[in-house]
Amino acid sequence: MTRHDGELDTERDRVEDLYRRLDAERARVAGRYRAALRSDGGTLVDRDVEVHTLAREARRLDVAEAGLCFGRLDTESGERRYIGRIGIFDDANEYEPLLLDWRAPAARPFYTATAAHPEGMRRRRQFHSRGRTLVSYSDETLGRPDIESGGDAALLAAVSAPRGEGMRDIVATVQAEQDEIIRLEHPGVTVVEGGPGTGKTVVALHRVAYLLYTQRERLQRSGVLVVGPNRSFLHHIGRVLPSLGESDVVFATPGTLLPGLSATATDAAEVARLKGALSMADALAVAVADRQRLPDGPVPVTLSNVEVRFDAEIAGWARDEARASGLPHNRARAVFVDVVTWALTERAIGRIGKGWLSRTDRAAWERLRDDLRGELADDAAFTALLDELWPTLTPETVLAQLYTSPSRLRAAGADPRLRRSDGAAWTVSDVPLLDELAELLGGDTSVDVEAAREHARRTAHAAAVLDGLVARADHMEDDDLRLFATDVLDAEGLAERFADRDTRELAERAAVDRDWTYGHVVVDEAQELSEMDWRVLMRRCPSRSFTVVGDLAQRRSAAGASAWADVFDRYVPGRWVYRSLTVNYRTPAEIMAVAAAVLAEFAPELPAPESVRACGVAPWSRRVSESELRAAVEEFVADEAGREGTCIVIGPPDVPGAVPASETKGLEFDAVLVVDPDRILADGPRGAADLYVALTRATQRLGILHRGPLPPVLDGAAARAVPGSTGMRAG
Repeated sequence: MTRHDGELDTERDRVEDLYRRLDAERARVAGRYRAALRSDGGTLVDRDVEVHTLAREARRLDVAEAGLCFGRLDTESGERRYIGRIGIFDDANEYEPLLLDWRAPAARPFYTATAAHPEGMRRRRQFHSRGRTLVSYSDETLGRPDIESGGDAALLAAVSAPRGEGMRDIVATVQAEQDEIIRLEHPGVTVVEGGPGTGKTVVALHRVAYLLYTQRERLQRSGVLVVGPNRSFLHHIGRVLPSLGESDVVFATPGTLLPGLSATATDAAEVARLKGALSMADALAVAVADRQRLPDGPVPVTLSNVEVRFDAEIAGWARDEARASGLPHNRARAVFVDVVTWALTERAIGRIGKGWLSRTDRAAWERLRDDLRGELADDAAFTALLDELWPTLTPETVLAQLYTSPSRLRAAGADPRLRRSDGAAWTVSDVPLLDELAELLGGDTSVDVEAAREHARRTAHAAAVLDGLVARADHMEDDDLRLFATDVLDAEGLAERFADRDTRELAERAAVDRDWTYGHVVVDEAQELSEMDWRVLMRRCPSRSFTVVGDLAQRRSAAGASAWADVFDRYVPGRWVYRSLTVNYRTPAEIMAVAAAVLAEFAPELPAPESVRACGVAPWSRRVSESELRAAVEEFVADEAGREGTCIVIGPPDVPGAVPASETKGLEFDAVLVVDPDRILADGPRGAADLYVALTRATQRLGILHRGPLPPVLDGAAARAVPGSTGMRAG
């Protein structure tokens, strides 16, 4: 019941007081931030840490502006608990909460208490605000909302409201089944499956916010990775975590998981399936090993006017030693070169020192070896030979040359259908293969050498600076006891002071570092990921802490998962749990009835989610001719432009203004127009999944334009949602 009596003024005063305290805390943090920027005390590192900490705190306080306090719990003992986006404590007693953070354990009954299980609560009150002003509140019946009674007014108002740009957080209306997943204390992989509109994505994001609250110290050091199907989807969800005060998060698509590469093109279904299969890991390992060659015949090498023979015996021994080192290819090259160099110099010394040098004179033997090693290092022809036998490789080079060479494909045991003329025309399915090669190859060791040289240069410069200080001190006439720079700082320490400091935020650093490992990973639309994709993600999170959300009914990728156990029994046996979401908060019952008919046709074993509401508007269909199609689409767009909310046209690529269904996964719109459903269905099982996705994007209105006959699965489906109807309503 919504109240407008005198108690509203009391609650309004409470909310205003909370905002005053928020403003005071903002001013305090802003003052400390300005002081930290001006400070010249302490170390640079300490100051950087303080500045970043205060900046993070300022952002946390800023996001609390909208909907600071959104509810109240009254316990059976008479205690009142106010619930909001952040926690606010009494100035006089820091242990006395004036506002509970929604993630705090004491706030949980706000989402989970029911009439049957009140959890010690007497009442749940939900606030309705406009800006900072509390305009009304509702004292609601505890329990799951249902279509017949109207149920939870706040929830129904939220899910029925027009959609704006981007996904909104649901912090004020989290439901019990969602809250159980958000707060689940499971250290491994949590798989959340739910049909369209069940809120699995927003639940996963709120789970991230909860984990960052409860495991702040661990996750602030490593951050969180969120993987979504495409850039549109990431843009759609991008506001949720910042609105909850969290910024240590990297967003990526499967095509951007390798820093420096952003692939969006896709392969044909069969090629994507081949690339995504686990057998590709073996093929790539063979492709790399194939680049570790032996000379075709003996190669003469001259050392100090003595000719020695570099043959397959030496090269084979060096290759075996390099492979046995366990190092990736580029780093194992040093082992290969060392063994070859040792063998050749050993042969040369035996001939050069014949008659005057014996092995007992180890010092002379090693001095001669050092001289010969220097000769080999300066021998351009010898270096070129080593490059041919054990080249320094990049993932891009190996994969591009593999694709363009039938003989390399054959040698690697890869399917010949992977051959293409432009080897470097990267697709989304190539990214996990490039990442696999990056793992097999390792970094370019020349980078390490240059870094070591730069460090040595800085250290030498610092040593010269310190020597100058000491020299000046030696000329001082005063013999008083003094503390000089060298008494507290050596050259190494001074060099570190001059080194560049990385002041970027965690998310910025993590996004460009392939070797970064995250504390937690969220994977959305997980049913689309291939076996090779999962290898990439497991490397990114050695702790195997994942929240995985998806819907097997919506799988369209031929390389995707058909069962969760196929993926997680391999990587985390015994450490993954499954949860399902069954209530559809997005799609009204009238529209869901149409979508459910499609689901029953192509995946009868999977139940459709139950819609939480009806909208009172029946879906419609209209047959148009080829010449009428463009005008009909424009008419829909113009009509929706006059309404509040968002709209989209979904259809085949050649339909004017249409977006493919695959690009709308995870998105939602007030109105959806689906064009040519028969052509979408014609793409086999993938087409049926695409049509199911297209039909379930609408939150209010659904229309269908078709040039051919309306598919039988759609004709008559609306009768299950609109009593008395005999089929899709004519448009």
